[in-house]
Amino acid sequence: MKLVTVLMLVVLPLYCYAGSGCQLLEDVIEKTINPDLSTTEYIAALQEFISDEATAKAGEEFKQCFLNQSNETLTNFREMMHIIYNSVWCAPF
Repeated sequence: MKLVTVLMLVVLPLYCYAGSGCQLLEDVIEKTINPDLSTTEYIAALQEFISDEATAKAGEEFKQCFLNQSNETLTNFREMMHIIYNSVWCAPF
């Protein structure tokens, strides 16, 4: 599961750079790292992106990884994502 998390972190800036829109990405990431949002609520919020049961299961496991982290870790992750959002990858051209 750590490999999946690392791959997601690598893909996020590229996804933003591809012109898909950083706001959508920021919203999904915020839902992912929000410790007050349960896995059920998370899956419901991302339902438009979930095509099958396997994707839903992967989303639940991904969210659970973040729920298992301390608040300090989540704060650090949020700060890291903020730096990525404001980097040249997401800057408008």
